[in-house]
This record gives sequence, C-alpha cells and structure tokens, in this order.
Amino acid sequence: MHACMADSSAVPAAQQFCRFEMALTRDGNQTLFSASMAGTLRLIVYLALACVLMVFDHHGHWLAKARYGAAFVIEPAYRLAGLPSQAIDNLQVAFASRKKLTEQNRRLRQDLLLANARLNRMAAVAKQNQKLKQLLETQRTLGMKVQLARLIDVDLGTYRHRIMLNVGSNQGVTPGQVIIDANGIMGQVVEALPDTCVGMLITDPDSAIPVVIERTGVRTVAHGSRQGGRLLLPDIPVSADVRAGDRLLTSGLGGRYPPGFPVGTIASVKPGASGMFLRAVAQPAAHLKRSSNVLLLRDLAPPMGPPAPAIPMGPPVKLAPEAVQARRGES
Repeated sequence: MHACMADSSAVPAAQQFCRFEMALTRDGNQTLFSASMAGTLRLIVYLALACVLMVFDHHGHWLAKARYGAAFVIEPAYRLAGLPSQAIDNLQVAFASRKKLTEQNRRLRQDLLLANARLNRMAAVAKQNQKLKQLLETQRTLGMKVQLARLIDVDLGTYRHRIMLNVGSNQGVTPGQVIIDANGIMGQVVEALPDTCVGMLITDPDSAIPVVIERTGVRTVAHGSRQGGRLLLPDIPVSADVRAGDRLLTSGLGGRYPPGFPVGTIASVKPGASGMFLRAVAQPAAHLKRSSNVLLLRDLAPPMGPPAPAIPMGPPVKLAPEAVQARRGES
C-alpha cells in the first residue's frame, strides 16, 4: 500500500489495482461468499423445502400415514416409560397398612347403615303420612267434630287393654268420648287427665259394645276378651243367620257409640256351651296394635233407647194443701 502511495505516477491500471487492494484491507475477512451469506442461503432452502413438504402433505396426506406408522414404534416406549409409576402405585396399594384399610371399611359400613336408616325413616314417614291422610278423609266423610290425638303409651296386658293419648281435659277431652281410627271403633275415653287421657279398647275384658250384623240386621253385644285381642259375641240366638265374614257395625243402642261405625268381622261361629246360643269370635276392624294417630269424636250419638223417666214433681206451692188451709183460716 505504501508503494502505491509513493509511486503516484503509475499507470491508471495500477491505480485501480491499488484501490481494490485497499478496499480488501479495510474489510478484513469480508469476502464475496461469507459465512453469514451461506447461512441465509441455507435458511431460504429450508423454507422452500418446508413449503414443498406442506403442499405435498396437504394433497397426499403421506405425513399423517408416516406418523401413524411411527406410532407402533413409539407407543411401546411410552408404556415402558409409564411402568415405573404403575409399579410404585401397585406397591403402595399392596403394602398399605391393615389399620388404614380397616378404618376405611368401618367408615363405609357406617355410611351404609346411615343411608339405610334414612331410607327406612323416609318409608316410615311416608306410611305415617298415608295414615294421616286416611284419618283426614275419615273426618271429611263423617262430617262430625273430631279431635286428632297421638298414642304415647299402649298397655295390652292380660287383664286390661288401655292406651294413653297426648290430649286431656285442658284440650277439651271428657270421659266417654269415642276413639276411632281410619278403619273403625277403637274404644272410649275412661279417664281425662290435665294433658293426657286414658282410653279403654274394645278388646278390654271390661268392654261391651252394642253391635248389629250388617248383612242380616241381628243385634247383639260384642265383649272384650283375653284371646289375643279379639271380640266375643256369646249371646247370638241359635236361629240367627250368622256366618264367618259378616261385618259388625255399631247399632247406636245405649247412646254411647254412634251407629254405623265398623267394629269388626266375624272370624268363626260355633254353638255355645248351653246349646241355646251361638258363640262367635270377631276380629276388630281398627288397627289396635298399629295405629299411632286416632280421632276423638266430640259429637255423641243421640240416645236410641226408651226415653228417660220423667223427674217426679209435686203440685205448685200455691196449690199445696198447707197453703189452701192457711187461706181458708184467713178467710
């Protein structure tokens, strides 16, 4: 370069060569086909190749087929890679403590029992609602004033059949009120306490209820018994037409029980010990052992027997003999 600067009188061609040499010296390593230029060319080639492959794959779908074929090789590798985690899970389950499994089993049994208890309670509530519906329907059909009560105690011993209800004199209950359920007569109130009352069932040995056989109209009296909560009819005439299956209704005699209420169904009929009467056994119509809600009748039946004797009354005071004599003395 110094030689070129010193020799300023050289020919023009030599001057051009010196200028070219100086340009190369200033650029250092820069050449016409540098490394950056080669990388750019490779990138252009790769982009063009990618565009060609995308066009071919769009028309022939050969790349998807290649991936599907490669899956047969890659899928076993995935399974092999997942084997360690599966083995660890299996070992954890296999070596789980017995205490933990027992606790889980106990909790599951408890949940099952609780679920069964809830189902049974729902079924019981549904049955109770059905019974209450029947009682309300009975009240509507009767067209009588009634009072709803609930059983709080039952005494079905050998010598007495009594029940206790959750209403008493403070709620307007009086002795003699008839107790019924949705199926028939249950008994009557014999004692009224302030907030409870005691009822005597028709199967009590001290109970007697006038009844009439629905089919024939024969009247008789049904007594309580100690024979498993049944009714006895010991005074049926031999000539009466009575058979098993006949329904018994209240006759209304005596004025205690309203007429027309179901009392029971005759189960068997046989001659009595004396041979002069028939002896029948009847099953009560009311559910004496299953009813939990009952109705108390407020309207008693009018008496159907003979009229009560007139109360004896003397003559008026003005016509009494002493008053007449006193008037005569004054005159």
